[in-house]
Amino acid sequence: MRALLTPDELPLYLRLAERLLADLQAADGEGGARLPSERQLAERYEASRVTIRAALGELRERGVLVSLPARGWALAAPPGVREEARGARVLGFSDLAGQRGLRTRSRVLSSAVRPATVREAELLRTVAGAELFELRRIRYLNDLVIALEHNRLPLAVAPAMATTDFTETSLYDVLRAAVPSQAPRYADYSVEARHAEGDEHEHLELSGPVPILAATQLTFNQAGVPIELTFQAYRGDRYTFHASITD
Repeated sequence: MRALLTPDELPLYLRLAERLLADLQAADGEGGARLPSERQLAERYEASRVTIRAALGELRERGVLVSLPARGWALAAPPGVREEARGARVLGFSDLAGQRGLRTRSRVLSSAVRPATVREAELLRTVAGAELFELRRIRYLNDLVIALEHNRLPLAVAPAMATTDFTETSLYDVLRAAVPSQAPRYADYSVEARHAEGDEHEHLELSGPVPILAATQLTFNQAGVPIELTFQAYRGDRYTFHASITD
């Protein structure tokens, strides 16, 4: 009985993964370079998008590619760059406040475990119906309302979330204390200015035309796995967004 399969006997997606890998190596692209869309790849390699997606997923598992939620695929950074990125970390609300010597507290509006929706499962790379921990809080700095926050995380990454009182406890501290640790390392972040909607007026204690900054964040752990999907509505008169832009 043979222990190994010949190349022709490999599943189609694995054969395609090898072709993709050879083409990527020949192109000698830099880390972070975007790939063509899945539709374009399917046309180029005369394969179904299901097969293309499976081949791309295989190369992601090998560390060749990274997936960019809602933005396609890109080459992974070279090993040295990836190691440098692992040394960084995403700072949470409590982390940033602590650096500035500010007091934090939260008023928990709701905390529950429920099934993940199809969209949530897609973003968090789990399956629809998997247990999801959902937390909604009002965040305070020095007893002033700053933000309304809505967190959603796969319960499996840190089961202790379900029984933690987040009035004073940091969500990121719970993630870092999980076994294995779920250290938030990087995030996809988008922010827009808009008028408050629905219960945001009440929870943010708004009176008059005060703008808010609405932010959505998808956070990844040290292994590049998405662990947190968060929406935050900040009072525009009490919060300033800062970012460092690098090439």
